[in-house]
Amino acid sequence: MKLHHVLEGPDDGPPLVLLCSLGSTVEMWAPQRRELADEYRVITLDTRGHGGSPVPDGPYRVEDLARDVLETLDDLGVERAAFAGVSLGGAIAQWIGRYAPDRASTLALLCTSARFGDPEPWVERAATVRDGGTQAVADAVVARWFTDDFAQAQPDTVARMRDLIASTPAEGYAGCCEAISVWDVVDELGAIAVPTLVISGVDDPATPPEHQQLLADGIPGARLESVTGAAHLASFQRPEIVTPLLREHAKGAR
Repeated sequence: MKLHHVLEGPDDGPPLVLLCSLGSTVEMWAPQRRELADEYRVITLDTRGHGGSPVPDGPYRVEDLARDVLETLDDLGVERAAFAGVSLGGAIAQWIGRYAPDRASTLALLCTSARFGDPEPWVERAATVRDGGTQAVADAVVARWFTDDFAQAQPDTVARMRDLIASTPAEGYAGCCEAISVWDVVDELGAIAVPTLVISGVDDPATPPEHQQLLADGIPGARLESVTGAAHLASFQRPEIVTPLLREHAKGAR
């Protein structure tokens, strides 16, 4: 299906696709979107079930979410792009790098994993959200997105991001939880032949640094960058570090 998206930057700029984390919208990329649009054609997408995108009944698979992205790019006339994805968005980028490598010039995988742990907690979270809405998990989720010192210094930002989670359609969030629950490409990482940058938040409790180390070790030629003072939403918390990394890595699109 075609996804809600925001286009920024020059029409003839090299395409850079930004993919969101679970429970977020294009707004999670606010620190990067406009800055990178000075030289890239930045395409930021709401994942299926999130923001302005359609909300079909779940469960979903990461393959479904990735095919949505590719269909949307087809509609925009984009044959090949650089991809950057946070968490669930990083899984979508991995799928594209593994199964549609001709569509990807580079991959940037941020605070993500080749396997997000045991399936049961994700299935339970899906059930919780279907029963009580995303309000039921919003506080616990946003607590993992930022370090404590950032949350204390910028409570308004944290509250805004908490509202982003809470406004996510329950079925969309639950369907994506189910996609995460069965995501496991640990044994397939060696087949990803796209130039890859892996970015880790040193204080990330959701996908701790060992998850990104596994990606960097498994993907041939991958480069790992660790960002201090950052939790799960490292791109939002430390844009002064992450944005230049994305800018330079995506130059492989040219």
